Amino acid sequence: MSESNFDLRETIVDVVKKRDVKKIKEIFDLIPNIDIAESLAEVEDVKDLIWIFRVVPKDYTADFFAELTTDQQEDIINAFSDKELLELLENSFADDIVDVAEELPANLINRILRVAKPEMRKNINMLLNLKEDTAGSVMTTEFIEMRDNIKVKDAIEYIREKGKDAETIYTIFVKDKTRTLVGTVDLDDLIFAKDNETLADIMNKDFVTCDINDDQEEVANKFKRYDLNAMAVVNNENKIIGVITIDDVVDVIEQEASEDIAALSHVQPLEDSYLETSVFKMAKKCVPWIIILLILGTFTTMVLDRIEKAHIFTLIPVLIAFVPTLMDTGGNAGGQTIALMIRGLSTGEFGPKDFFKILAKEALTALIVAACVSVFAFIWFTLEQYFGIVSISIEGHPALDGANIWNGLCWTGEFATTALLVSFSVSIALFAASFISKIVAVCLPMGVAALKKDPAVIAQPLLTTIVDVASLLAYLGIASVILMRII
Repeated sequence: MSESNFDLRETIVDVVKKRDVKKIKEIFDLIPNIDIAESLAEVEDVKDLIWIFRVVPKDYTADFFAELTTDQQEDIINAFSDKELLELLENSFADDIVDVAEELPANLINRILRVAKPEMRKNINMLLNLKEDTAGSVMTTEFIEMRDNIKVKDAIEYIREKGKDAETIYTIFVKDKTRTLVGTVDLDDLIFAKDNETLADIMNKDFVTCDINDDQEEVANKFKRYDLNAMAVVNNENKIIGVITIDDVVDVIEQEASEDIAALSHVQPLEDSYLETSVFKMAKKCVPWIIILLILGTFTTMVLDRIEKAHIFTLIPVLIAFVPTLMDTGGNAGGQTIALMIRGLSTGEFGPKDFFKILAKEALTALIVAACVSVFAFIWFTLEQYFGIVSISIEGHPALDGANIWNGLCWTGEFATTALLVSFSVSIALFAASFISKIVAVCLPMGVAALKKDPAVIAQPLLTTIVDVASLLAYLGIASVILMRII
């Protein structure tokens, strides 16, 4: 925490402890709710928090409540009277209440539903029952919709009266007499229009909508593509049932990015923030992937066992020293590509239909990368053998054992031939590993995306296993051929 943030936290906590009504109101006037909530995150006495709700205007406390920790929210609801809880609900948006309710025990959800007024209860119930991670789960039911025949001056007057209860007033949704969505009007267009014009005269007819069951990540991509502030959520009959606002989309983008990062790191995504997640929950998120990767590692073990039975490492022990480098380089090459693939798929830049176009581009890239890596590797591995970083030791050739520039035993044609053949075999295997890895890194996420699954969750562990096995098989084949030239 920076010094300024620490001072802010100390100031706010001190004001709350002293019950300074004038000062706490000034703080809520000047400081964003999220900063105040974070400053009070470690306050455990619910009486301190309840005091804030009783002295600070309701216009502030509803948003402030949404930013508190889950434990604090639960304590406040338990401490509130029904009247206080109703006031909180009436000053909150339904989607914010649902976000809170999803983390609460059943008895508190039931209390919220019991206290809420019928319309609010209906909206909360609808949002709670919607499928997770869909447009419906992030939409709000507080928005402004008007008939297409309403005049501009009447529309402005309506917004003045009802706009405070809506989550956004910057986009007005226009419906016809059958309640079908027919257009949208931006607030600036409304303000600059003539008073006697109707909404039908000035509305945008090329508006963008989403279905209630659309994936939230697809919705976020639409916001980015069309530069939207709000989007209507419609049913099969094009009737508007809710809207999604840009602040909700920012949360979705953060959530989806966190899930992708967690998946790429072989960790299940966290439901809460890192600091709010217990040690046991953290371990629970990590263990399953570790076990899955351990099981998938069986295939690598099988290939290594076959190589050992072929006595390749026995005859040329130096070859085993390059196995970690071979597997790591293949994995790194594939990791670069799979990160680009997953990012491109998640942002909608391309999709499974672009498979052959992407594959052709990545295949050419893979050839260039693999060629550069293998040429450098050939030179580097040769130097390693000459400088004694790795020692050539071949059964039946004791003169090669331990030869390097430091003892002067490496300046023979036999050592040069052996060192160059070893470097050649490893560098060719690296070429194959890098190329295969990048190709697999294209095919896996594209294939998973075509099956409508999250490519980040499935593709990365499969890539690791496939690349390791393919690299070792290539190494086995190449080393076997080279072995016949050396022995």
